[in-house]
Amino acid sequence: MAATNIGMMDSAYFVGRGEILAWINSTLHLNLSKVEEAASGAVVCQLMDAVHPGMVPMHKVNFDAKSEYEMIQNYKVLQDVFNKLKITKHIEVNKLVKGRPLDNLEFMQWMKRYCDTVNGGVVNNYNPVERRDACKGGKEANKRAATAPTQASSKSSSAAPKSQASQPARKNDVNSTNGSQKSAKPVSNAGGQAYDEQITELKLFVDSLEKERDFYFAKLRDIEILCQSPEIEHLSIVGAIQKILYATDDSPAVVAEAQAMIAAEQQKQQQLPALSPIAEASEEKLPQQHQESQKRKCISTLEVDMAANSTLSPRQRLSDISDVHYCGSPLTNC
Repeated sequence: MAATNIGMMDSAYFVGRGEILAWINSTLHLNLSKVEEAASGAVVCQLMDAVHPGMVPMHKVNFDAKSEYEMIQNYKVLQDVFNKLKITKHIEVNKLVKGRPLDNLEFMQWMKRYCDTVNGGVVNNYNPVERRDACKGGKEANKRAATAPTQASSKSSSAAPKSQASQPARKNDVNSTNGSQKSAKPVSNAGGQAYDEQITELKLFVDSLEKERDFYFAKLRDIEILCQSPEIEHLSIVGAIQKILYATDDSPAVVAEAQAMIAAEQQKQQQLPALSPIAEASEEKLPQQHQESQKRKCISTLEVDMAANSTLSPRQRLSDISDVHYCGSPLTNC
């Protein structure tokens, strides 16, 4: 599916919390007031059942799941459905079961985008109440969804007959009191709802900051591990990076010192004498040339001696030999 893998900057993740709640409640005939109420995984399972009828074994879904173990069982059912449909979306179960608003909101934003890509988001001939009856805790969930919208009206209607029966003589006062109470209740309810919305928005903001903090911390940790590699840890630029990483304050002097380290290393490299490849080659050839010259001298000396011997007469050669005395020989006198 096209929505299986969508980036965090996709428009799907900019859908508001109110729109997500309205979509869930209208599709499944529920009355959720917070996105984290869907953290158990039962709501997500039924949303998949709505767009893929018959794919979800609803008898395994638990709408009454309260512990993390029970919630995880619901997400196992959801993962099996994803596998059957070859959906590669990673489900961060450990975060969702914690009931954190931001994590559940992002997952529901993805779910809405996915459901919108299936048949254009149109759910035909689907009875969510009937399907929920087959789930564990489904009937109780249907009762809560049915009684929640009329709870306030039933309380106000039950209070009126009691006041009329107990004080018939003060009917006008009671009516005026009831009227003032009815006019005051919407104000208090509106104030409480606004307070809840502010709390939720603050939680979402804090979760977003924590997620961003964890993201950049992981990047810095990767850089630190890379700088500790034996192949590059001796480089000056690595030392400069580590100086910035391990700085305990935000002083600009830290960056200036790191830049000075890099500049000093560059200056040192420029001062090193560069050896010419021709000079190196000539130095290597010197020993060989010296040996060749010695050989030439020996050969030339031998040639001269041979030439001199060839020009002498036999008598001259004998005279040369007679000049040689062997001391200690009985034939010669030294």
